[in-house]
Amino acid sequence: MKPIQYNSANYQQLPGVLQPIPIREFKGLNTFDPLSIGDIFFTEMINMTSHDYPTISTRPGYSVIGSFGSRVLGMGVWEGKELHVVFNDGTWRRWNGSSWSTLASGLDTTAEWTFTNFQGNFSQVNLIGCNGINPMKRYDGSAVSNLSGAPSNGKYITTYQNRLWCAIGVELWSCKLDNATVWDSFLNDDASYRKTMESNRGEEINMLTGSLTKLTIGMPNGLHELYGGRPSDFNTRLITEDTGLASNKAQTTLDGVMRFIHDSGIYEYGGGVSPEKSFSDIVGKLLTNIKDKSVAGTDGTRIFFNLADGMTDDKMLVYDSRSGIQSWCLWRGIQAAQFASVGSDLYIGDASGRVLKLGGTTDAGSSIGWEAVTKPFNGGSLAQKMRWYKLWVVVELSGTMQIDLSPSISGDDWVRVQEISGTGTQIKRIIIPVAKFARENWIRVRFLGTGYVKIHEFTRQTRQLPLY
Repeated sequence: MKPIQYNSANYQQLPGVLQPIPIREFKGLNTFDPLSIGDIFFTEMINMTSHDYPTISTRPGYSVIGSFGSRVLGMGVWEGKELHVVFNDGTWRRWNGSSWSTLASGLDTTAEWTFTNFQGNFSQVNLIGCNGINPMKRYDGSAVSNLSGAPSNGKYITTYQNRLWCAIGVELWSCKLDNATVWDSFLNDDASYRKTMESNRGEEINMLTGSLTKLTIGMPNGLHELYGGRPSDFNTRLITEDTGLASNKAQTTLDGVMRFIHDSGIYEYGGGVSPEKSFSDIVGKLLTNIKDKSVAGTDGTRIFFNLADGMTDDKMLVYDSRSGIQSWCLWRGIQAAQFASVGSDLYIGDASGRVLKLGGTTDAGSSIGWEAVTKPFNGGSLAQKMRWYKLWVVVELSGTMQIDLSPSISGDDWVRVQEISGTGTQIKRIIIPVAKFARENWIRVRFLGTGYVKIHEFTRQTRQLPLY
């Protein structure tokens, strides 16, 4: 019998199948039109960080090092090494790295404090603090006492040109040169100084911050600068009367650039030109209903803006200002009322009277919940019909992770397609089932879970069909 012979198969690739499209760089949050933004952005992102750029990972957690009263009213650092905190139980307390000690009590329980370091006529550097109600205080390395000669109602203490400066309503006050206890001597160029700051709106001063070259003076809708070294050549310049600060604590400076919160957005000011907010427009839809309880701080790399809007105190926008990154993230679960840095450690005084030390993988022992939502992925044209072949994500995971898909632009009709548990530090590829969505024009993906995750790559592969 003659064997039957068949022609060898001639397999051909289906037309329109595209090469896989990997994403290995993630640039954080973007609230612009989701159909128009780049693949590297997320439309929603909670408790993730770009610290290990170009990956994204779960934000750091925190430990609670102390809790007194029900709100932190001020935080200062003496000589860059010792944390001091004022709580709304009326106490000023010192943290030595392992325990708390009370340095003063009976303080006002609502007024917020500001602090600065100054030596002048003292034998060593003192931490100076004020709240506008209690007498101005000083800490000399061992005890807290009243600062004699200082105005009792001064606010927003800072230093500039070897002088202490504070604000009283619309008036700017400074002490005598190198003498923190003389504020009312006006005899010569080493003397004290006062000036009334005028504005078109009649606003009071609500922020002071000094630097090597200038003193910046803030108002709710205005910004001024003072230059010079002595009363005879002190001069002020109006920067803007359109933009100001939500409060004294709503500003921070990193690498010579001041970023601050105003009720119309988050601005940056480096001098020479008016403040501008183009760097924060990318998260502009989150910058609404900003109140004066908002606060800003920095750990030397990232800038934290906790936006108190009257309804929630845990909307913290985090800006990574590193060159080439410049990305935004949104953190939840931390109700920051004050920030302070000691060395490389960032401390947060919260709206519940706790002092938190940022770091670790849990929030005081509780797992951190996180979420990241992609833009709607589609073909080259929004009208392009397509078939979804494959989706996968490459992660490190030590908690749990769920993956949802949605065929809509709004992403409201999520379907759970995958659930996995942690693999430790092992990098693992996870296939995302896509059969139910194979003929959709676009797909949006939601990653969510608890515990630590680091996303290294997200890849999609599709087949383009005829354009209808």
